[in-house]
Amino acid sequence: MNFAETHRQPGKIMNKTNVDDMLIEMISPRISEIEEKFSKGQGLDQEDINTLLLKSQYNHINHLDLKLNEVTDDVASLKGEFNGLRGEFKLLEAQLNGRFDSFEKNIELKISQAINTNMRWSIGMIALIVTVLKLADMFVK
Repeated sequence: MNFAETHRQPGKIMNKTNVDDMLIEMISPRISEIEEKFSKGQGLDQEDINTLLLKSQYNHINHLDLKLNEVTDDVASLKGEFNGLRGEFKLLEAQLNGRFDSFEKNIELKISQAINTNMRWSIGMIALIVTVLKLADMFVK
């Protein structure tokens, strides 16, 4: 594992280091020799196989590094989108709270008006009944 892989910080993309390039440069001539040896039909010894495995693993690590960078970018993008949605929901919440407050005040006003209207009618009816009863009492005597 190289420095870039062991010291990856979340949200930061690490590029290849000079050590990575030096490793490839060191084994590239040997890889060329192995390829030539193999194309001639000669057998490979354990050192040749180990060198090929090393190159293969290094390529695999680089590929995984690229994929990790893509995933990191995607996660950062999703975080941004999530924060945007969070802001939209907060705005929606504020709008709904404003509407509910307005609705509540409107209902309170209508209830108050209805109570006042009912009280006026009740007082008027009581006054009318009292007046009619008083007049009836005066005519009966």
